[in-house]
Amino acid sequence: MIPKLRIFCLFLVLIFTAGCTLTPQRVASTEPENQPFLPPTLAPTPTPTSLPTSTPEVDIPQTDCANVLSFIKDETIPDGTGVKPEEKLDKQWKVVNNGTCNWGEGYTLRLIAGSEMGVKPEQPLFPARVGSVVTIQMEFTAPAESGSYRSAWQAYTPAGEPFGDPIFIEIVVETP
Repeated sequence: MIPKLRIFCLFLVLIFTAGCTLTPQRVASTEPENQPFLPPTLAPTPTPTSLPTSTPEVDIPQTDCANVLSFIKDETIPDGTGVKPEEKLDKQWKVVNNGTCNWGEGYTLRLIAGSEMGVKPEQPLFPARVGSVVTIQMEFTAPAESGSYRSAWQAYTPAGEPFGDPIFIEIVVETP
């Protein structure tokens, strides 16, 4: 029985000493510590593809459309308003693009009659899509001399063709 006990004790010593020498070693990883664990799958990993990018909207020249500007109302400075000599005037007209062409680059407003009242005789027309109601604004300066003044303006296409209702400012300069 003693030999069995001796074998048993020897067996225990081997087990305990083997456990002490076989400590697990940590292998240095090349991946970041915060990388989440992704379990293996049978499905292939999708590869990233580039998403389609939206292209900027480009105004294509319109050839078979109708340009129409319709006057709705004076937003500021009703016709016949009395003003002081050389007064700054913020004139605004409400209009609608009720044609079939969008107004964009190259569309202008041009002086067709009357006084410039401090404004260049050609101005860019406010861009507007078909059906849009917009406010056209100009900064005028009343003449220094007393009297009645009118400045009439017309919309023009990029090809130089007039269209739509003319718009105007009509004032009376009153000296004190």
